[in-house]
Amino acid sequence: MTYARLILCLGLMAGASPAFAQTDTDSADVSVNGNVAPLCILGSPSPAAVDLGQMVATSGTRIGKIAVLPNRVVSLPGSFCNFAGSAINVSVTALVASDVSTLQPGFARAVNYTASVGNWASSAASATSAATTNGSSPTATGTSSTQPLPRIADVAATLSNFTVPSDLLLVAGGYQGLVIITLGPAASGGDL
Repeated sequence: MTYARLILCLGLMAGASPAFAQTDTDSADVSVNGNVAPLCILGSPSPAAVDLGQMVATSGTRIGKIAVLPNRVVSLPGSFCNFAGSAINVSVTALVASDVSTLQPGFARAVNYTASVGNWASSAASATSAATTNGSSPTATGTSSTQPLPRIADVAATLSNFTVPSDLLLVAGGYQGLVIITLGPAASGGDL
Protein backbone atom coordinates (compact mmCIF):
# COMPACT_ATOMS: atom_id res chain seq x y z
CA MET A 1 0.00 0.00 0.00
CA THR A 2 2.91 2.26 0.61
CA TYR A 3 3.87 1.82 -3.00
CA ALA A 4 0.40 2.86 -4.13
CA ARG A 5 0.48 5.95 -1.92
CA LEU A 6 3.80 6.97 -3.38
CA ILE A 7 2.46 6.74 -6.92
CA LEU A 8 -0.65 8.69 -5.91
CA CYS A 9 1.47 11.45 -4.32
CA LEU A 10 3.71 11.65 -7.35
CA GLY A 11 0.63 11.92 -9.56
CA LEU A 12 -0.76 14.80 -7.48
CA MET A 13 2.55 16.59 -7.52
CA ALA A 14 2.79 16.29 -11.28
CA GLY A 15 -0.67 17.85 -11.61
CA ALA A 16 0.39 20.79 -9.41
CA SER A 17 3.58 21.60 -11.36
CA PRO A 18 3.58 24.81 -13.45
CA ALA A 19 2.73 24.66 -17.19
CA PHE A 20 5.61 25.32 -19.54
CA ALA A 21 5.18 28.22 -22.08
CA GLN A 22 5.38 27.58 -25.79
CA THR A 23 8.96 28.18 -26.91
CA ASP A 24 8.35 28.74 -30.65
CA THR A 25 7.27 32.24 -31.92
CA ASP A 26 5.94 33.60 -35.20
CA SER A 27 5.66 37.10 -36.68
CA ALA A 28 4.01 38.75 -39.68
CA ASP A 29 4.76 42.02 -41.49
CA VAL A 30 1.94 44.39 -42.37
CA SER A 31 2.77 46.99 -45.01
CA VAL A 32 1.33 50.48 -44.46
CA ASN A 33 1.40 52.85 -47.46
CA GLY A 34 0.13 56.32 -48.31
CA ASN A 35 0.58 59.07 -50.85
CA VAL A 36 0.92 62.86 -50.81
CA ALA A 37 -0.09 64.64 -53.99
CA PRO A 38 2.19 67.41 -55.26
CA LEU A 39 0.53 70.73 -54.39
CA CYS A 40 1.15 74.40 -55.02
CA ILE A 41 -1.16 76.88 -53.33
CA LEU A 42 -1.07 80.67 -53.62
CA GLY A 43 -2.25 82.64 -50.61
CA SER A 44 -5.28 84.89 -51.06
CA PRO A 45 -4.18 88.17 -52.69
CA SER A 46 -4.35 91.20 -50.44
CA PRO A 47 -5.68 93.48 -51.75
CA ALA A 48 -7.65 91.37 -54.25
CA ALA A 49 -8.11 94.39 -56.55
CA VAL A 50 -5.84 97.38 -57.14
CA ASP A 51 -7.55 100.72 -57.75
CA LEU A 52 -5.12 103.24 -59.23
CA GLY A 53 -7.66 106.05 -59.02
CA GLN A 54 -7.12 109.09 -61.24
CA MET A 55 -4.27 108.11 -63.56
CA VAL A 56 -3.65 111.45 -65.33
CA ALA A 57 -2.30 114.74 -64.10
CA THR A 58 -5.12 117.28 -63.73
CA SER A 59 -2.83 120.32 -63.47
CA GLY A 60 0.68 121.42 -64.29
CA THR A 61 2.79 120.79 -67.37
CA ARG A 62 1.61 117.18 -67.75
CA ILE A 63 -2.12 117.86 -67.61
CA GLY A 64 -4.00 115.04 -69.37
CA LYS A 65 -0.94 112.79 -69.46
CA ILE A 66 -0.10 109.90 -67.17
CA ALA A 67 0.66 111.05 -63.63
CA VAL A 68 3.46 109.60 -61.54
CA LEU A 69 1.70 106.62 -59.97
CA PRO A 70 3.20 104.98 -56.88
CA ASN A 71 4.12 101.30 -56.88
CA ARG A 72 1.39 99.01 -55.63
CA VAL A 73 2.13 95.80 -53.73
CA VAL A 74 -0.17 92.79 -53.50
CA SER A 75 0.80 90.12 -50.95
CA LEU A 76 -0.06 86.43 -51.23
CA PRO A 77 0.79 85.14 -47.73
CA GLY A 78 1.40 81.49 -46.94
CA SER A 79 1.96 80.42 -50.54
CA PHE A 80 3.59 76.99 -50.85
CA CYS A 81 4.68 74.08 -53.03
CA ASN A 82 5.34 70.75 -51.32
CA PHE A 83 7.81 69.54 -53.98
CA ALA A 84 11.13 70.61 -55.48
CA GLY A 85 11.39 72.29 -58.87
CA SER A 86 8.63 74.92 -58.79
CA ALA A 87 8.43 78.38 -60.36
CA ILE A 88 6.17 81.42 -60.56
CA ASN A 89 4.79 82.68 -63.85
CA VAL A 90 3.26 86.14 -64.21
CA SER A 91 1.07 87.34 -67.05
CA VAL A 92 0.41 91.09 -67.20
CA THR A 93 -2.24 92.75 -69.35
CA ALA A 94 -2.06 96.51 -69.89
CA LEU A 95 -4.85 98.74 -68.61
CA VAL A 96 -6.98 99.40 -71.70
CA ALA A 97 -9.87 101.87 -71.96
CA SER A 98 -13.34 100.45 -72.39
CA ASP A 99 -13.97 103.18 -75.00
CA VAL A 100 -13.62 101.48 -78.40
CA SER A 101 -14.42 104.51 -80.58
CA THR A 102 -11.94 105.58 -83.25
CA LEU A 103 -8.80 106.83 -81.58
CA GLN A 104 -7.98 110.41 -82.50
CA PRO A 105 -4.38 111.53 -83.18
CA GLY A 106 -2.47 112.51 -80.03
CA PHE A 107 -4.46 110.14 -77.79
CA ALA A 108 -3.88 106.65 -76.38
CA ARG A 109 -6.16 104.15 -74.70
CA ALA A 110 -3.52 101.96 -72.99
CA VAL A 111 -1.42 102.18 -69.84
CA ASN A 112 1.52 99.78 -69.69
CA TYR A 113 3.14 98.64 -66.46
CA THR A 114 5.45 96.05 -64.95
CA ALA A 115 4.36 93.24 -62.63
CA SER A 116 7.16 91.61 -60.66
CA VAL A 117 6.43 88.66 -58.36
CA GLY A 118 9.16 87.83 -55.86
CA ASN A 119 10.15 86.08 -52.65
CA TRP A 120 9.91 82.63 -54.20
CA ALA A 121 13.11 81.75 -56.06
CA SER A 122 16.46 83.47 -56.55
CA SER A 123 15.03 85.65 -59.34
CA ALA A 124 11.53 87.11 -59.56
CA ALA A 125 8.97 86.56 -62.28
CA SER A 126 8.66 89.86 -64.11
CA ALA A 127 6.79 91.08 -67.19
CA THR A 128 6.09 94.50 -68.70
CA SER A 129 3.10 95.02 -70.95
CA ALA A 130 3.75 96.72 -74.29
CA ALA A 131 0.31 97.62 -75.61
CA THR A 132 0.18 99.99 -78.55
CA THR A 133 -1.63 103.35 -78.42
CA ASN A 134 -4.92 101.68 -79.44
CA GLY A 135 -4.56 98.94 -76.81
CA SER A 136 -3.59 96.05 -79.08
CA SER A 137 -1.00 93.45 -77.99
CA PRO A 138 -1.57 94.20 -74.30
CA THR A 139 -0.23 91.00 -72.68
CA ALA A 140 3.30 89.91 -71.68
CA THR A 141 4.57 87.04 -69.50
CA GLY A 142 7.60 86.23 -67.37
CA THR A 143 8.83 83.31 -65.26
CA SER A 144 10.94 83.19 -62.11
CA SER A 145 13.98 81.00 -61.69
CA THR A 146 13.34 77.49 -60.35
CA GLN A 147 12.87 76.98 -56.61
CA PRO A 148 14.97 73.85 -55.93
CA LEU A 149 13.23 72.84 -52.68
CA PRO A 150 9.72 72.58 -51.25
CA ARG A 151 8.91 76.07 -49.93
CA ILE A 152 6.40 78.16 -48.03
CA ALA A 153 6.65 81.94 -48.35
CA ASP A 154 4.76 85.21 -48.38
CA VAL A 155 4.89 85.98 -52.10
CA ALA A 156 4.63 89.64 -53.15
CA ALA A 157 3.58 91.14 -56.50
CA THR A 158 4.74 94.70 -57.20
CA LEU A 159 3.04 96.78 -59.90
CA SER A 160 5.24 99.64 -61.12
CA ASN A 161 6.47 101.78 -64.05
CA PHE A 162 3.08 102.98 -65.30
CA THR A 163 3.54 104.52 -68.77
CA VAL A 164 1.52 105.45 -71.85
CA PRO A 165 2.74 104.64 -75.39
CA SER A 166 4.52 107.70 -76.81
CA ASP A 167 3.49 109.61 -73.64
CA LEU A 168 0.24 110.65 -75.36
CA LEU A 169 -2.91 112.03 -73.74
CA LEU A 170 -5.27 109.36 -72.39
CA VAL A 171 -8.90 109.11 -73.52
CA ALA A 172 -11.44 109.46 -70.72
CA GLY A 173 -13.22 106.48 -69.21
CA GLY A 174 -12.65 103.33 -67.24
CA TYR A 175 -9.52 101.26 -67.78
CA GLN A 176 -9.13 97.58 -67.02
CA GLY A 177 -5.98 95.47 -66.71
CA LEU A 178 -5.15 92.07 -65.27
CA VAL A 179 -2.28 90.29 -63.55
CA ILE A 180 -2.36 86.48 -63.43
CA ILE A 181 0.10 84.79 -61.06
CA THR A 182 0.66 81.04 -61.42
CA LEU A 183 2.66 78.87 -59.02
CA GLY A 184 3.52 75.36 -60.19
CA PRO A 185 6.14 73.02 -61.64
CA ALA A 186 8.96 74.79 -63.45
CA ALA A 187 8.81 74.48 -67.24
CA SER A 188 11.99 72.40 -67.14
CA GLY A 189 10.15 69.95 -64.88
CA GLY A 190 9.88 69.65 -61.14
CA ASP A 191 10.10 66.45 -59.12
CA LEU A 192 6.60 65.17 -59.75
